[in-house]
Amino acid sequence: MSDATLHATHQNPDDFAVQIADQIESFLVAVTEVAKGAEPDSAVPFLLLEVSQLLLAGGRLGAHEDIVPDERYEPDMGPEADVDELRENLARLLEPIDVYSEVFDPYEPRKAPVPARISDDLTDVITDLRHGMAHYRAGRTSEALWWWQFSYFSNWGSTASATLRALQSVVAHVRLNQPLAELDGLDTDQGIGDDTLEFEAGKVMAEEIGTPLGVRPVT
Repeated sequence: MSDATLHATHQNPDDFAVQIADQIESFLVAVTEVAKGAEPDSAVPFLLLEVSQLLLAGGRLGAHEDIVPDERYEPDMGPEADVDELRENLARLLEPIDVYSEVFDPYEPRKAPVPARISDDLTDVITDLRHGMAHYRAGRTSEALWWWQFSYFSNWGSTASATLRALQSVVAHVRLNQPLAELDGLDTDQGIGDDTLEFEAGKVMAEEIGTPLGVRPVT
């Protein structure tokens, strides 16, 4: 199935596979456009919206019965597309708030928070989604749905959820006039202690990142 036929008129728009593919395609296109940096003032709110919409598709996949592909073994898709440029562009765009803290598994007791990057997370999610989209475009719909469902549970669902929380936190801090405390040199190769957990948002105040990142405080 080529790009030209991805949304062909003969496809039923009410079909589950078509709806999921539409939502995923929209996310892939939107984040790629945001990463170009043409509209930095709207980057964070736009990413918040897109990740939220993607997780709706993920929730539908998660609630769906187990999807079984037509073929026993996954066809070879060849090498994955390089996402380094996309990751670097997002990192530059989000530099003031790119690093955040996350607990990997909320049901694992006393699990220490770990540092993560929004730019890494978004490209990780995109890699998973593109893999399934390659199957979908090739006409292997059941394989695409199986992959999207499996990777939702195993990787991109939790990753996108963590990213959404980070983006929502940034917007909330700005809109509620709650300055972000300084991040004292924290990076993703360092551990996070309990004493610093509440300060892992970026070495910048909310009023300083509000305008550049396209969110405004409540007046």
